Amino acid sequence: MWRVLDATVLPAARYADRERRLSAPASPDTERAIAAFCPDLTVRNGVFKGLRYLEQRSFENTLVPKLLGSYEQELRHVLERICLTNYSEILNIGCAEGYYAVGLAMRIPGARVHAFDTSEAARRACGEMARQNGVSARVTIGSTCDVDALCAFPFTGRGLALSDCEGAEKDLFTSDAVRTLARHDILVEVHDCIDIEISTQLRSAFAATHDIEVVRSVDDITKAHEYSYPELEAFDLATRRRLLAEHRPTVMEWFFATPRRERSA
Repeated sequence: MWRVLDATVLPAARYADRERRLSAPASPDTERAIAAFCPDLTVRNGVFKGLRYLEQRSFENTLVPKLLGSYEQELRHVLERICLTNYSEILNIGCAEGYYAVGLAMRIPGARVHAFDTSEAARRACGEMARQNGVSARVTIGSTCDVDALCAFPFTGRGLALSDCEGAEKDLFTSDAVRTLARHDILVEVHDCIDIEISTQLRSAFAATHDIEVVRSVDDITKAHEYSYPELEAFDLATRRRLLAEHRPTVMEWFFATPRRERSA
């Protein structure tokens, strides 16, 4: 029974929740912060500095962290390495409104980005952001990238697969799929909070072909105390916590998997 629920009801519930959060109005704290330091909706700091948003909306209520440049700051050293790599194609599976898909297209001008999301609203927002930032010719948007599509993707050079798909990574990065990606890099957000077996399965799938660098998330309270941005100086500690929050249910992990033969060389 639980397997049936996990395959049917729970994915539908997660989809509905993402749609609801995308359409939720900005909070008063968010509106105040944007008016104070980012009225033009342009990312102020970080890896994607200069990325422009069209509207005051983002998945997961993380608009301020994205505009500030603090969003998933834990990955900054990995993303800087990624942005210095000459990828031919990038797959962004679970692209939301396009923060990574469009940001990476801007930072890696030789790459073609293929962005996927099951949400129609997310796909529409990603397309709008790509046009706003002048990279729409290199950003292709689709609805689904399943394991068959991943295995069959025609990479022309070195590729990157970037995944944030709310637990579906367990079904996507199978051992067979990972073998087809043996020459490519993979950055995946691991949702053990949804299924505690995911990280174990991914480690096993990557074992033969990739080395894994594990990056752990920082909780929202620590961010409020330790993240220092001039734009936040006018806000008290409690407000900074709300503005910087990424609302993770627990400490989570990302796996950055790189081809094993490359490390050996």
